[in-house]
Amino acid sequence: MSSLPISAIADSKPAADSARPEATLRTPGWLREPLLHFLLLGGALFGIDHYVVGLRDDPDTIVITTEVDDEIEGVFETASGREPSPQEMTSLQQIWLDNEVLYREGLAMQLDKGDDAIRERVIFKALSVIDANTKLPAYDDEVLRAWFESHRNKYDEPARYDFQEAVLSGDNSEAAVRAFAARLNSAETGEANAGLRVFKGRPQANLEQSYGSDFVAALTQAPTGAWQALPAGKGWRAIRLEGLSPPKPADFQALRGIVLQDWTDATMAEQRTAAVRALAKKYRIKFEVVSE
Repeated sequence: MSSLPISAIADSKPAADSARPEATLRTPGWLREPLLHFLLLGGALFGIDHYVVGLRDDPDTIVITTEVDDEIEGVFETASGREPSPQEMTSLQQIWLDNEVLYREGLAMQLDKGDDAIRERVIFKALSVIDANTKLPAYDDEVLRAWFESHRNKYDEPARYDFQEAVLSGDNSEAAVRAFAARLNSAETGEANAGLRVFKGRPQANLEQSYGSDFVAALTQAPTGAWQALPAGKGWRAIRLEGLSPPKPADFQALRGIVLQDWTDATMAEQRTAAVRALAKKYRIKFEVVSE
């Protein structure tokens, strides 16, 4: 049985911070990347081998079985520590389906010959055939600049925050944290139930993901050097803002080479996806219904 290595999902999640400008993290970035479907090839596949054998009498039908769904859910849960949402489950099923179509097409082209019928290599060979017939469209600076503007969140430098958090054990209600912040501002030290956390250069999107948008809005308006009680998710936090670096828009000319490579990768991936989805139209796709 082929399965998706845990690292393939884990590595696709956004990092807490990086040297490169970051995209907004409101929805899982890996779900939006067209390259993901094909970066998972060569060992990073969902699939259940006995299922393929069982349907060889009907090669034009693909059934997404409960076994497939169970494996998808299990791999995702192991990698992320939670069950996939309905949106994530639909995307993962589509990845599995894309790979199954490539596998079927690879078998039809007899690309398994001399390869011991290794599923991953058959899929990779089928994708290579598609790649050979995929051409990059013509482009100029106008095309690249339009793509750059529509993907600015990949390139703009986000606002970054330096701050400290005094962690109060137990009660994190607004009243308790406000009283705690007042004690810290009055130079009362030796808080036995508190710990200190220091954050440097945390990007805005990362903070919104970790603490919520209300926290970031309040932190942006907070004075520097003073402890404040700020709302964060289901509780309140004692925070002292040390510094704030405003966002910086990226310059297209300075990043043209990077933009060209990103545009090329995304455009080719979209064409690969379109080619695979066109091939999928020759199959009947069914979902196994579980009776209650």
